[in-house]
Amino acid sequence: MDHDPHHTDPAHHRAHQGRAGHGTRRGGASWPTAAKATLHCLTGCALGEILGMVIGTALLWGNVPTMLLAIILAFLFGYSFTLFAVLRAGLGFKPAMKVALAADTVSIAVMELVDNAIIALVPGAMDAHLTDGLFWSALLGGFAVAFLITTPVNKWMIGRGKGHAVVHAYHGP
Repeated sequence: MDHDPHHTDPAHHRAHQGRAGHGTRRGGASWPTAAKATLHCLTGCALGEILGMVIGTALLWGNVPTMLLAIILAFLFGYSFTLFAVLRAGLGFKPAMKVALAADTVSIAVMELVDNAIIALVPGAMDAHLTDGLFWSALLGGFAVAFLITTPVNKWMIGRGKGHAVVHAYHGP
């Protein structure tokens, strides 16, 4: 019986095994895998967002420019974490950027939507200064809620070979 060479190629098999086999089970990804992916993404987002909020607040910028800077830096830092990891695995810059964009865009967007909505909706949080507990509690509380909402999104995506699942193909065994 002839076999399709596409299905007997070891590189093809490893790529699929890396994408679907890393933390996935029948019917989807495991919760620990989704939580780890979300935490990885949240770390980059949080660093960028905190930096943007600190810069905008310190410079006495208005709410809109501060939030825009925070969101831009959240995406930049979030993508950078994945980009550097994939570059270390030996992928070239352009393909590594494609992997980072595929892996993180939805996760970062959901996180940013949730945590910025919380900051915007907490009375006085956007007008609070860096020395105010309200500033930090709204920001950190927003991250916590964003983590809780984004983890099931990442679980669903990883279970379908999307999102952070595309990064797993570039991790070592």
